[in-house]
Amino acid sequence: MPQRPSTTSAVAGVTMVTAGSMIANVASYLLHLPASRWLGPAGYGEFASLLAAQLVLAVPALALQTVAAREVVHGRSIRAVRVLGNRCTAIVAALALTLAPAVSWGLDTGMWSTFAALVTAPMLVLLATEQGLLQGAGRFGELSVVLAGAGIGKVLPAVVVLCLGGGPGFALAASAAGTAVVALTARILAGHSNGESAPSRIGVGAVLAASQVQLALIALSSMDLVIARMVLANDDAGLYALGAVATKVAFWLPQAVGVVLYPKMASPDHSAGAVRSALAVLVGLGAVLVLGVAIASPLVPMLVGSDYAPVQSLLWLFALHGACLAVLQGALLSVIAGDRTHLAGVAWIGLLLEMVLVVTVASTLTQLVGIAVTVASVTALVVSALSLRAASKPQPGVPVQ
Repeated sequence: MPQRPSTTSAVAGVTMVTAGSMIANVASYLLHLPASRWLGPAGYGEFASLLAAQLVLAVPALALQTVAAREVVHGRSIRAVRVLGNRCTAIVAALALTLAPAVSWGLDTGMWSTFAALVTAPMLVLLATEQGLLQGAGRFGELSVVLAGAGIGKVLPAVVVLCLGGGPGFALAASAAGTAVVALTARILAGHSNGESAPSRIGVGAVLAASQVQLALIALSSMDLVIARMVLANDDAGLYALGAVATKVAFWLPQAVGVVLYPKMASPDHSAGAVRSALAVLVGLGAVLVLGVAIASPLVPMLVGSDYAPVQSLLWLFALHGACLAVLQGALLSVIAGDRTHLAGVAWIGLLLEMVLVVTVASTLTQLVGIAVTVASVTALVVSALSLRAASKPQPGVPVQ
């Protein structure tokens, strides 16, 4: 039988998940600060571009968590979800090994650094399985602990390596090791099988369908950073990489809203209201974050050095980019929850348009971020309207156990 959405209040759930996410995000930003200072603009540009490539390869992790949570809401067994997670982990590990040479060539990065970045992806997929189990069951307290641990486990070892004088490759390798430890810990915390015998099989196709939705979002939020290294000078690419930290703040900070409301989005009885609530809250939080970044921008030269002063006046624009992406993420989560992944086609069109504009028009830092903001805002508006309309209609059939 499908499970009812958790009785934990939305406010309590958002508070707990936000606390865990805040710790993870703060850890992530603390990684960027020493990395930008100790590696310099050129080295930091390489480091940041590899992190972006890592995120693209880890798209199945994001998709797997949403699919796992949805299937838990629909009554699937823990065993069935974990079998799916193990299969996805093996697939992503094989992809990491296969794609490392091509990514190294495309980004003009060292082979060791590239491999160290990509090997983290299967660890993130393994971790996502357990996060999905906790999310779907509404165990937001435990989920917040896992989120915080994932951030610390991924970042702290890398910071230690950087502090000891290690380069991007060794820092990324340390990050991969830390992530593996957290994934194993999360499995213990999530618990064992619920005892259901002969659980029905969940096809990898469900993750692939969700992956193309997540891939469109991640590409829209990351490709500008990757392309910056190709179309801008090394120093300008480093400046763009630092500005993109503000994008990440505005993008990831409100993610608890979607995480907590997602189980209700997956429930036919609560879907429409949950989507409306999520989008409204994300718009409000985005406005606050953009204002906050604009006020705090004068602190940039003091925090990371005068070399990054040229990006100070553009930080609010980077934050607006992230806020638009956060709204888009909320809309796309509802698309996955309702099994209407074809609506992600709008996001793919937006990505194609951005790529064309960047390659043909952008030659400066301001032009590149301006194009990214314009495409993200229009795409978010269109997908949000379609997702609201779709959520008001009956959902496709839910699997019967």
